[in-house]
Amino acid sequence: MDQLRQIHSVIIQKGLTSDPKLGSRIIAFCSSSELGDMNYARSVFDIMPEPGVFVWNTMIKGYSRENSPQNAVSIYREMLNNNVQPDSYTFPFLLKGFTREVSLKLGKSLHAHICKFGFELNEFVQHALIHVYCMCGQVDMARGVFDLSAKSDILIWNAMISGYNKSKRFGESRKLFYAIEEKQLQPTSVTLVSVISALSQLKDLDTGNRVHQYVKDYKVHSNLVLDNALIDLYAGSGKMDVALGLFQSMKHKDVISWTTIVKGFVNIGQVDAARKYFDQMPERDNISWTAMIDGYVKENRFKDVLMLFREMQAAKIRPDEFTMVSILTTCAHLGALELGEWIKAYIDKHKIKVDIHLGNAVIDMYFKCGNVEKALMMFSQMPCRDKFTWTAIIIGLATNGHEREALDMFFEMLRASETPDDVTYIGVLSACTHMGLVDEGKRFFASMTSQHRIQPNVIHYGCMVDLLGRAGRLEEAYEVIKNMPMKPSSIVWGALLGACRVHKDVQMAEIAAQQILQLDPGNGAVYVLLCNIYAACKKWENLHETRRIMTDRRIKKTPGCSLIEMHGIVHEFVAGDQSHPQSKSIYSKLAELIEELKFAGYVPDTSEVSLDTGEEERELP
Repeated sequence: MDQLRQIHSVIIQKGLTSDPKLGSRIIAFCSSSELGDMNYARSVFDIMPEPGVFVWNTMIKGYSRENSPQNAVSIYREMLNNNVQPDSYTFPFLLKGFTREVSLKLGKSLHAHICKFGFELNEFVQHALIHVYCMCGQVDMARGVFDLSAKSDILIWNAMISGYNKSKRFGESRKLFYAIEEKQLQPTSVTLVSVISALSQLKDLDTGNRVHQYVKDYKVHSNLVLDNALIDLYAGSGKMDVALGLFQSMKHKDVISWTTIVKGFVNIGQVDAARKYFDQMPERDNISWTAMIDGYVKENRFKDVLMLFREMQAAKIRPDEFTMVSILTTCAHLGALELGEWIKAYIDKHKIKVDIHLGNAVIDMYFKCGNVEKALMMFSQMPCRDKFTWTAIIIGLATNGHEREALDMFFEMLRASETPDDVTYIGVLSACTHMGLVDEGKRFFASMTSQHRIQPNVIHYGCMVDLLGRAGRLEEAYEVIKNMPMKPSSIVWGALLGACRVHKDVQMAEIAAQQILQLDPGNGAVYVLLCNIYAACKKWENLHETRRIMTDRRIKKTPGCSLIEMHGIVHEFVAGDQSHPQSKSIYSKLAELIEELKFAGYVPDTSEVSLDTGEEERELP
């Protein structure tokens, strides 16, 4: 620009400012070059006596290039006011710079201008129009323009496929690919990448193989973006052998190539294989780290999640909102409130975008860590909520002993015109169960289908069995199980068995236990519950027979497990396990507490513990 200004000063000194060619050259440089200055172009443009359509177009192109669509539209209006008619280049230059907002506001108006000036059949103009309509989500309008086109240029097909992908209408993208094949048009690498993106979402490997054949037959030259898209197609469909073959044959790989392989192994549950490739990555970004963290979350390997997150911090990789959702999910499962609080502070400090997903994760974390007050505070601060937000708050309140508030929140959700889903109703039915609201629970169960057309699943029937069983209505609970439209699971029968224990119904307990053992023969908890019921009802012969069966079948009760967080570290304890480095002092302190409890008058209830267990062993926690 400095050199241009010097040249311009010479032009002025020589009296050549009236030469339109020189003026248009100056404007062209300012409009086309990344180093150009549109303010300088405007100052030159304003003193030109009668700029032609080429100069007007150049100004429009310049404003579009620097993402100033309002200025481009303003120049276009000036052009019309000066009685200069647009040509076939005007509208492509103008529309190319449109943002979504400007497209929504002016797209149809400019389409009318295009028709008025007779350019509706110009393929360059049609391509630009399709781009504008797709950008603002009006994909059917874009399709109308596409259908009017000659369809001879593959670029217009690319624009339409890209538009369908943005609108998540992947089936339409696939249809366009079939039409390209019928017309025997030659696709480009851009075409194939867009089509593969759609096929990845559709999990359509058959068509994917046809697309891949274009590359194999050298009809389309392969490149890094296309190779990555193919790897994503095969990895996303679980064909890791094919994905790995492509990956290993690539001459050049980038962070996307490696991350796709990591994600592929995560999706098929091979987290250790994913970690192997993750550790080999020459470069990692926050998406790579998040993919690996998600893999551990899916496999419930929460300690590995926290270790990897610490490595991510050590590598000075800034996590984003997606990473934070995974870490908060881990804190929720571990009950690690201290770490969850630190994560929330980290989000606030680094101004990480708190979208609905992240807000929901914070609410879930606080509830699962028992901090109802902060969960409600987060809920009240969220600018917008979806059904998952409401569901999280309802379930959170129900599981933390605030059943009435949970039901109130459900009614507030309905008043907010948010439609509940099947998970929401699990929270509602759980609240009714814990409050003993049998009639209300029945009404809610019926309203699922009558008001919201939600077909109850096995979990909802389990909630109803639990609700009726806790209220002592065991026969009614049994009738619910018998009339279920699907096969009852061991969880449903387990709800009935638990109620039988509370209400000491041996006959019904034996029916429930038999059904559970048919579904899960190695379920040791069933035998233990049955023994407890026999002991409570003084059915000693049945108890001894059940114990004998357990011994013969070598069935053992799964030991209890508990977690505690100290200074950001989660410690896990299993009954009878002494692997913790501080186990001696822990057990010593525990014995001290037991003695203090006894001294204070505490007597442990050992009535439901099997008879062949020593008295001291019975009293152990």
